[in-house]
Amino acid sequence: MPQVPQTFDALAVRAWCGLALDALGRAREEIDAINVYPVADGDTGTNLYLTLESAATAVEAVFAGHEAGGGGDPGRPTLADAVRAMAHGALIGARGNSGTILAQLLRGMAQVLAGDDAPAHADGTGLGLALRHAADSARQAVAHPVEGTVLTVATAAADAAGGAGGDCG
Repeated sequence: MPQVPQTFDALAVRAWCGLALDALGRAREEIDAINVYPVADGDTGTNLYLTLESAATAVEAVFAGHEAGGGGDPGRPTLADAVRAMAHGALIGARGNSGTILAQLLRGMAQVLAGDDAPAHADGTGLGLALRHAADSARQAVAHPVEGTVLTVATAAADAAGGAGGDCG
């Protein structure tokens, strides 16, 4: 199991992708079994897994590119590089409604963590703001948001991380 870095930088994004993919791999059948909204099609866990798998593959490709000398600091992409790759990979590999919403959440995080004024690594406050923006932007992207879905989970995560409340627009 990868060691969790102490700062939220490119290595933390890589570790998070790996850990989240492993966790979803273990839980996907259970998530599929409880999938009842908007239709009981039993594929939410699988769709989340496949979407995150695409995101993780994109992050690994960024690291491989830097290790091959394709970046300014060989072997070490920036936080912005990693979160942009993660968001793009999720978008390209999004499966179903749940995967599309996950891709939107990762895009919202990337908008904050890879913005023009973004630092080389994020602290807890920066991560909280990214989670808040992600939750708000994903909720806005859904025509008829429903509580008890991944949108509720994203909002709870942002609240728990201390992201500034309200609509980040």
